[in-house]
Amino acid sequence: MKKRADFVRASKARRQATPAIHLQARKRGDGDADGMRVGFTCSKKVGNAVARNRAKRRLRAAARIVLPEFGRSGWDYVLVGRKDTTADLPFDHMLADLRRALRKVHE
Repeated sequence: MKKRADFVRASKARRQATPAIHLQARKRGDGDADGMRVGFTCSKKVGNAVARNRAKRRLRAAARIVLPEFGRSGWDYVLVGRKDTTADLPFDHMLADLRRALRKVHE
């Protein structure tokens, strides 16, 4: 996802917070059920540019691993980095948090 409007629509839909990430998910109703779209964001609360970029790299890596298994076609997902945890939490904990958040969002 690249357009701000898509991020805003996702922020008003389903949300699930975990210690590592904040997941926002929305089922698209535009008739485009092919594939899922993913966006990543980290505010300045996460830290300086280096910390934000590191957090986003980790979010992208986690999404690459988890979303093919737990994501659903026709959905938009936004992964938001959390202060002090996204950049430093062990990666396996981050993967578990993302899996748990996706399960909760799809219930």
